[in-house]
Amino acid sequence: MATCKADPSIERVVVDSFTFPLGVYPVETMTPSPGYTVEFEPADGDDEEGDWEEWPDRYVYDIVISAHRLEALCHRLFSLLPGRIYPILDVLGHDAYREIDPYISYDLIGLDRFLDTLRRYHDFFFEDGLCGFGAMSEQPFVYLFVDEHKIITVRVEPSMKERLDRLLETFDLEPASGDVIPAGADSASHEHRSVLLAPPDKPDMLSTDEIVERLRDDWELLLNVDPEENVDEQGRELGVTSWRVIARCEVDISAEPLRYAEVLLYAGSLRRAEEIAADAVLELAPKPVDYDIATADRIGVETLREAMGEAGAALEDEGAIHEEGVIVARWIDDTPQLSDRIDL
Repeated sequence: MATCKADPSIERVVVDSFTFPLGVYPVETMTPSPGYTVEFEPADGDDEEGDWEEWPDRYVYDIVISAHRLEALCHRLFSLLPGRIYPILDVLGHDAYREIDPYISYDLIGLDRFLDTLRRYHDFFFEDGLCGFGAMSEQPFVYLFVDEHKIITVRVEPSMKERLDRLLETFDLEPASGDVIPAGADSASHEHRSVLLAPPDKPDMLSTDEIVERLRDDWELLLNVDPEENVDEQGRELGVTSWRVIARCEVDISAEPLRYAEVLLYAGSLRRAEEIAADAVLELAPKPVDYDIATADRIGVETLREAMGEAGAALEDEGAIHEEGVIVARWIDDTPQLSDRIDL
């Protein structure tokens, strides 16, 4: 069975008996402190898209705990959820204009299926510094999320507050008071890195990209961005930008029917990038194929130049304003890997 494993050569950072995840740790002197903060949040208005019901009055907890106790606490917290939930995934991805790729499912999946996946990719979820994960439910209202620093955020309706307080007490976690404030890796200058081993001679050991691809299928995740817009994290309109789209194709042209196509293109939105890539894939294949868009990332000039070089093409008119369309389309053997390390 395909799985993942953290690199055993990575040394864990430990400060005053507080252990940090292998993939996120401070790079300056700090004093970590387990514990939690709690605040009341009033009910929201209806979501503009109408996809979710109004979030009710709730309490929000931010919880810091040592890495060696993180998994045990998470499993106790997930016991607050009902039998069917909406999974959530954040990944520090490849997009040049967005630091985090936010995924969410708008379809309910079984909690047992969700928990089985956490066990299968344990080191990715609980040790890797490039991902955050969680789940939510509407009845009862529960939102649980472990971010890329492995800090836990929990939102629960008021009727569940006492139960959650008792649960945190069993882990010897105390609420912030006075000068005692919870402090994890994000409280100081810190570093994120991927910790997964993915040697080419062991195809059952998955990389970050391969796990995300499988999670998008298994958890029925959608990229939670507006597909009709092309804006950066500050909401500024970008117009037509260059994109790198990877499509997973079922095409019976070799002994291995599953192949990947890379399409470099110009487009003014995610929707248009996927449409242009789809047409390119259909032209690339010798006959009609079934395909899924695995990734669609906006890329800068340097990345575009490198990708075109790998495809045997040259980038011209770097400063020109381009119309939407395909630059290069080709078959590739593997999807690209995330960079090993991101400094913050």
